[in-house]
Amino acid sequence: MYLDKILAKHREFADADNRDLEALINKSTSTPAPRGFAARLRKDSVDNLAVIAEIKRRSPSRGLLNSDLDPASIAQNYEQGGASCLSVLTDEEFFSGSVSDLQRARSSVSLPVLRKDFTVSRHDICDARIMGADCVLLIAAALSKSELADFFKFSIELGLDALIEVHDETELTLAIECGASLIGVNQRDLHTFEVDHQRAVRMAAMMPANVLRVAESGVKTRDDARSLRDAGYDAILVGESLVTSNNIPNSVRELRV
Repeated sequence: MYLDKILAKHREFADADNRDLEALINKSTSTPAPRGFAARLRKDSVDNLAVIAEIKRRSPSRGLLNSDLDPASIAQNYEQGGASCLSVLTDEEFFSGSVSDLQRARSSVSLPVLRKDFTVSRHDICDARIMGADCVLLIAAALSKSELADFFKFSIELGLDALIEVHDETELTLAIECGASLIGVNQRDLHTFEVDHQRAVRMAAMMPANVLRVAESGVKTRDDARSLRDAGYDAILVGESLVTSNNIPNSVRELRV
């Protein structure tokens, strides 16, 4: 299974990471203040669906998406089209991403940035802040209940926003118990990588009113976006349909229903 293989590799790296945590914390908190990922989504979603536009070179399911992708250029196109935030893949082995991709994208625009990766340790969270990310991804399916709660609390302490990604009602309950105010429902099954469009619609009604609701994966058309807005979502995270678009700014605008 995709997720199991990816997680095994990330946990292997984490287990071998003997860097001093206190030194990493000091380094991370001495970096410039984050830009406010959740605050930007909350502001921009008042009148329209906010778009988190993703910079993604490849996926395990579809392979190479955009061989000529330039992070700075594509980030500027996203900003021009009205994207609220960026999401940048930093996983190298499975998604061909990098820390450099995130840094080049962020330095070219004023948008807040999510580090899209498989967070499995406190070291990962420190690294996210150090590289310039404004938000960290916590995948409920990849973490134990105690890890999810600990990593969420630690992220907030470091000044980062944390997007908790869930796939079902059980994971959603765990995210809410953590105190999450930014929750993403991934419509793609991380074990089979198939998309279930009704997943997000079904789960939106279960979220507390104060939660910023993000729908992830499988959003391609204006109709897709509108159905999610109608279901109660504040934002969508879109990657594949944007990085493969012939007119990226226009494609982003089309999703801002």
